[in-house]
Amino acid sequence: MTRYDFPQDLLDSQLALHRTQSEYEQYATTLPWSAEPMAGWEGDKQLHSGYRASKPDSPGYTEEQRQQVAAYRARLLELGTHVLTHTFWQTLKGNDLFAARMQLKHVHDEDETAA
Repeated sequence: MTRYDFPQDLLDSQLALHRTQSEYEQYATTLPWSAEPMAGWEGDKQLHSGYRASKPDSPGYTEEQRQQVAAYRARLLELGTHVLTHTFWQTLKGNDLFAARMQLKHVHDEDETAA
């Protein structure tokens, strides 16, 4: 397997992208299920089961939560754009480009496993 020599700024951006996505996902688990105030609901009983899907009332996001979500999304867009449009990709073609993209996505997984 070819090992690509990624520029440090690309590696740093990819790592920041992974970390920011993880932080955002963790933050999202603390948020109400609906961004806007919405009444809760209960679904129909499922066939051959006593399970009923339901959601409690949602107060919606606070202004602070909206701002935090917007900040995460803006940062993810900025980092994703930097990774996707980096000049390094212009040095590769065809299958090399695809293989390098996949390797970059997992390069930090390898570092954590070795540590």
